[in-house]
Amino acid sequence: MKKHTLLSQYAPRAGLTIALLTASSAYAQMSCDTVTTDTLGITGVRVLASEEVAADAGSPIAHCRLEALTEERTGLDGHDYAIHFEIRLPDNWNGRFVHQFNGATDGSVVPAFGSLLGGNSQRTALGEGYAVLSSDAGHDGDSYPDAQLAAGSRFGLDPEARLNYGYKAVETLTPIGKQILTNYYGAAPVRSYGIGCSNGGRHGMVAASRFGDQYDGILVGAPGLNLPKAAIQHALDVQTLHALNGDLRTSFSPADLAAVGAAINQSCDALDGLEDGMVSDIAACQDNFDIQSAVCQDNDNDQCISAAQAQALKTIFAGPRNSWGRQLYSEWAWDPGISGNNWQFWKVQSPIPPWDNLPLIAVMGAGSLAQIFTTPPTKVDGDPESLLNFLLNYDFDRDGWKIYAHNRTYRKSAMSFMAPPDVRHPKLRKLKRSGGKIILFHGVSDPVFSYLDTENWYRRLDRRYHGHADSFAKLYPVPGMNHCAGGPTTDDFNLFEQLVNWVENDQEPQAVTASVRADNPEIPANWSSTRTRKLCPYPETATYIGGNPESADSFVCQ
Repeated sequence: MKKHTLLSQYAPRAGLTIALLTASSAYAQMSCDTVTTDTLGITGVRVLASEEVAADAGSPIAHCRLEALTEERTGLDGHDYAIHFEIRLPDNWNGRFVHQFNGATDGSVVPAFGSLLGGNSQRTALGEGYAVLSSDAGHDGDSYPDAQLAAGSRFGLDPEARLNYGYKAVETLTPIGKQILTNYYGAAPVRSYGIGCSNGGRHGMVAASRFGDQYDGILVGAPGLNLPKAAIQHALDVQTLHALNGDLRTSFSPADLAAVGAAINQSCDALDGLEDGMVSDIAACQDNFDIQSAVCQDNDNDQCISAAQAQALKTIFAGPRNSWGRQLYSEWAWDPGISGNNWQFWKVQSPIPPWDNLPLIAVMGAGSLAQIFTTPPTKVDGDPESLLNFLLNYDFDRDGWKIYAHNRTYRKSAMSFMAPPDVRHPKLRKLKRSGGKIILFHGVSDPVFSYLDTENWYRRLDRRYHGHADSFAKLYPVPGMNHCAGGPTTDDFNLFEQLVNWVENDQEPQAVTASVRADNPEIPANWSSTRTRKLCPYPETATYIGGNPESADSFVCQ
């Protein structure tokens, strides 16, 4: 690896993959070691470093990595801000651009390998010859060391940093990324894609709505499309679970959640024609399952939960409401993936001592709700107790409306800068009119963002287009899957390949095969290690028609 530091310079899918890589030899690119702020020549972009990266165990393909800044400024809070990004430029470029949308609260430049999502982390856009860009969305999460666990969301005290996190960083970097490719390779990208899960999925949906004509295809996983609303759910979760015994970390044991998962299977597993530990008929299960079926009876063993625990789950799954009965977020789907480790980690307990073993919603979630999604922001101390107490003291009447609030300093509300502007009445006009495509997938047992919220968004989009939204947008529910991956599920799938074929070859995706992932420790012992299932585009359901119960070929989407 050869690195060139330039800090002194300143200025304001197998067959398809082979075909793309083969076509790349026509590009006459710059030499990586000659790339500087001046030679790149993009106004407002300061190159920090360039390095030649060889193909080895740490890199799927030989490439040039550029690191740069843009939009440098001093914030209202006195901190220095910039959009920090890197772009990885393959030696054998396939002529295409991928914007990697990152998750959580951003704040760091995740290496721009371009994970193609699903549970298989080995598939990357960079490895298939795409140029990939990644950024910190306009703030450095390490800038506030005294803020402890609230450091990652402390940028929310700066109005512009909020907007960059919400949408402006992606809006700014999209044309910059394309211009870098044009200057470096001597040719503009022939296609542009966006990929992201979680907050990265939200970035993708916001991009599709605000500037969808800048992308040919967007792959969205587990999108927090109403992220400020989902953060209010964290307060409901914490308050409800804490009320059970005064310690949310012990409110539900793994055995308790496994008992709930078993009860859901007992009620819903056969609805798709086969008892296989997976619930494919999601809608029928919501009608069929009653949480009371998981409650211990006099002669039950420990494979059950208490009546109080059942009521707590019923409250959580109904979603937060204020005292007037207004729904503040969304209902949630019952699915056996509630037994997944990821569900426990997000909502109940973590194995992380510096967090005092609190779940993720009680640390990252509390800081985000207080400092980013509330207007004016509430500066919160970053120790676990303070973060927990913020959620315990959250009042749905007094505080719930603050995600819509704005003032002279913070001129946009959290919902206006975080959610797609047409989220209530989705249209995606720019994406559709330009011929772009979008594919969404969402784990039905996602503990962070409700699958039903995504489904309801898609239903509104479909109504807008009189039942024909699937001409440019597809939604794939993933039964049993937790947040982005994991859980008792078949989460090894390649929807990016489907997206590219749809965009470039006009091959509309239908059923997609998903496999058991070999490194998933949550696969039940009685499942075959070669199990495959069909992921069906909503509203279709995978139904067993006979044959090998471990094979996707034994199912049909209908």
